[in-house]
Amino acid sequence: MIPQYLIDFDLQDLKVVETDVIVVGSGIAGLYTAIEGSADRKVLLITKKTILESNTRYAQGGIAAVTAENDSPVYHRQDTLLAGAGLCSSSAVDVLVHEGPAGVQELIRLGTTFDEENGALALTKEGAHSHRRILHANGDATGYEIVRALSKQVEIIPNVTVWDDHFVIDLITQDNECLGVLVQMPDGSLVFVRGQATVLCSGGAGQLYRYTTNPEVATADGVAMAYRAGAQIRDMEFIQFHPTALSYPGAPRFLISEAVRGEGAYLRNIKGERFMERYHELLELAPRDIVARAIVSEMEDTGSTFVYLDITHESPEMVKHRFPTIYETCMRYGLDLTTDWIPVSPAAHYMMGGVKTDLNGETSISRLFACGEVSSTGVHGANRLASNSLSEALVYGRRIVNQIRRLPKASVEPLSLSFSWQRKEAPCQAIVARRLKLQKVMVRYAGLRRSKDTLLRAMDDLNRQLPLFHSVLSKREEYEFANMLTSSMLVIQGALCREESRGAHYREDFPQQDNEGWRKHIVHVRGQGMMEEFSDDV
Repeated sequence: MIPQYLIDFDLQDLKVVETDVIVVGSGIAGLYTAIEGSADRKVLLITKKTILESNTRYAQGGIAAVTAENDSPVYHRQDTLLAGAGLCSSSAVDVLVHEGPAGVQELIRLGTTFDEENGALALTKEGAHSHRRILHANGDATGYEIVRALSKQVEIIPNVTVWDDHFVIDLITQDNECLGVLVQMPDGSLVFVRGQATVLCSGGAGQLYRYTTNPEVATADGVAMAYRAGAQIRDMEFIQFHPTALSYPGAPRFLISEAVRGEGAYLRNIKGERFMERYHELLELAPRDIVARAIVSEMEDTGSTFVYLDITHESPEMVKHRFPTIYETCMRYGLDLTTDWIPVSPAAHYMMGGVKTDLNGETSISRLFACGEVSSTGVHGANRLASNSLSEALVYGRRIVNQIRRLPKASVEPLSLSFSWQRKEAPCQAIVARRLKLQKVMVRYAGLRRSKDTLLRAMDDLNRQLPLFHSVLSKREEYEFANMLTSSMLVIQGALCREESRGAHYREDFPQQDNEGWRKHIVHVRGQGMMEEFSDDV
């Protein structure tokens, strides 16, 4: 049994910090929500590393929104629903496609500089999009430009306070209402931050897997703490693997943007053969899950650990101009994007599921909201459409702030809440080794291809780690590992339950999509197990 809190505490013994809005995380969701909320509220933004370190920073491809005259929200909606494989919430998608363009204009107003061509916004096309609607910045550094602009705003807004290098351990709740968060300060001491509303913007779960495009901070903290608090967690079996991460000795699993294929790159196996025509009519621009599994099939058939991405047939000038970051990174490892085929393989990239919210970003716990990758708004379904994630964060960040303004004032009475669990001494086995083992188990048994046998093997391995929750935890890496263990178990439980293949979830023992039996969501609630919920996709 996973306890409600990772550590024992008595609020009467802790220092209390009061604020209006608590924002946990500093990616696009956290930064934008903090900016929006600061108009009439005091905001405390808490990030466990630095304000610039998040998944957003590494987003290359861009942000999807309808800005071209020949495009429309209707087309964007159709593309999103198709990629989501029957599990999108049509109402959530409607919100995204109609409010996304205004979000982009807000980014521009706040100082984000998007690339232009002939005086107009430059647009590219990515996999499963029917139109060119992807805005980008500095070629392939869109995420970095957005974080740069928003963090600059946050630094000069009087109503926003930023706590770098602080770790949010748990949500403090009473009677299904979120009262605030329990935070470990840089010196190891604890503080209770009390707020009128708490917004989880803590990002994704890439670090559950050995190979990921995500930074070290993406340890699924928000999902795990919301689960412990009793929130509904939805669709955790749907983990998107990006098809093309750099796969080269000594190099990190650096993301090679989908936009490279959008600009005409080919995928070739180690024999030099283009192979996507054997898997999908859209070739290299098929949905990500299809491309990723096709690559794995080719790797298996040819006995290789990678395939090649080839854009050498395009002009060197275009490649260098459009993808300067990718070009320079590859060059650091002796690979020239303009003349060499680049070795790539799939890596964990994005979590479609997360903390279930309504159309205003509110969770099943009063005064607790979730925004960005940590949330499950219903926009992404079983497979996120490329570049929808950044626009989702903007749209729902604004909706969350509007909903917070409608909340009645919370009580300011002193709290006498404490928690005690039967805990033993600190974990004896090195957490770093346990973390690596978990990542290897997940990539081997609960990755791109799954079956009942592999998933049961993964569950077996993780069950042996459960005594951790009876240990005295005190270090950040211990909290992170507990969060990774919790979230990994949710992924595996959902994947075992869903006996079909849909979107990013592929079962070798159930290779077909089963709309009659499985066009529904799996929802986890601590202490109540799993529930099923029908999709409203039409």
